[in-house]
Amino acid sequence: MQIPSELRYSSDHEWAQREGDDVRVGITDYAQDALGDVVFVDLPKVGSTVVKGGVIGEVESTKSVSEIYAPVGGTIKAVNEALSTSPEFVNSDPYGTGWICEITTSSSSDFEALLDASGYEALTTS
Repeated sequence: MQIPSELRYSSDHEWAQREGDDVRVGITDYAQDALGDVVFVDLPKVGSTVVKGGVIGEVESTKSVSEIYAPVGGTIKAVNEALSTSPEFVNSDPYGTGWICEITTSSSSDFEALLDASGYEALTTS
C-alpha cells in the first residue's frame, strides 16, 4: 500500500495535496483497494461550496458505492473530467491521474488538521 509522505490524509481515506490556496483531493490507495474495480465516479460540481467532512461525490465499484468526503472546506475549483470516461484511473493511479477534484480552501487550519503519512499508516494498520 502506497502512502506518499508529502500528502495529508483524512480518516475517511481521502488524500489532500496543498498547492497555495488550493487542495487537490483523491481517495487513497487503501480505499481504492478496498473498493475493487471502480466503474463510475460522481464528481462534484465546479463552483459548489463544500464543508469539511461533507459529501462531495461517490465512487461506484463492482463491490459497492462509497461516498467521497471533503477533507477541507471551500469551493470546488476543478474536477478531473477524465474520470467520466476512465474511472479506472482511481485504481491504477490514485495519487496521480485518479485525482477527484481541487478545492480552494476557506481555512488553512482544515488542511493542517489532517493526518500525516505516519498517522494515516497507523490508522490503516490498527
